[in-house]
Amino acid sequence: MKRLDCRHGHQLALALTLLVVLAWPGVRQWLEASMSRHMLLQFPLWMAAGHLLADALPRRARVAIAGSNAHGIAGLVGVVVVLSVLMVPRVLDLALRDAGIEAAKCAGLLVAGAALRVSWRPAGLVVQSFFLGMLLPMMVVVGQLYIDSPLRLCNAYLLDDQVRVGRGLIALAALVAMVWLTQAAWRLMRSEGAQLAPP
Repeated sequence: MKRLDCRHGHQLALALTLLVVLAWPGVRQWLEASMSRHMLLQFPLWMAAGHLLADALPRRARVAIAGSNAHGIAGLVGVVVVLSVLMVPRVLDLALRDAGIEAAKCAGLLVAGAALRVSWRPAGLVVQSFFLGMLLPMMVVVGQLYIDSPLRLCNAYLLDDQVRVGRGLIALAALVAMVWLTQAAWRLMRSEGAQLAPP
């Protein structure tokens, strides 16, 4: 029990440190000065902070959350909704100009990271595949739109940066798909091996 409490304490300390760094004005301005860093670095870092916060939750809180998140479906749908909204170019522009929208963006990413943490394992391979089947094609479509558009979709960023984001989204979607397929194949082979093993 003490070891678990210590682990939760470390996770919480790391999450709070990351939150302080991300909220620091100089760091935030540097991340948001480039569309690439804004979407491909700041977004994952806020989600990582949420992941760490969720990992620091005591068991009682996890059980309470699981009651309204059967098979991780509610949490994963929430992640898709948050990321779908935040990939809209207009939202990125508004987040740079409106402190309220910026705060909502960061809070949404934090919650999405926490939801992903508490929902992924209970989801199992089938629900995970549906989740990725919604999210990854959307990333590819948005990425291709950023690449093909002759106009700047985000007024705050240059066209070259927009193209880099598009390529980055497509590459990230491909990487996530490969990692998940590798893990899924390994889990299935391990499960089959356990069933075939003599008692």
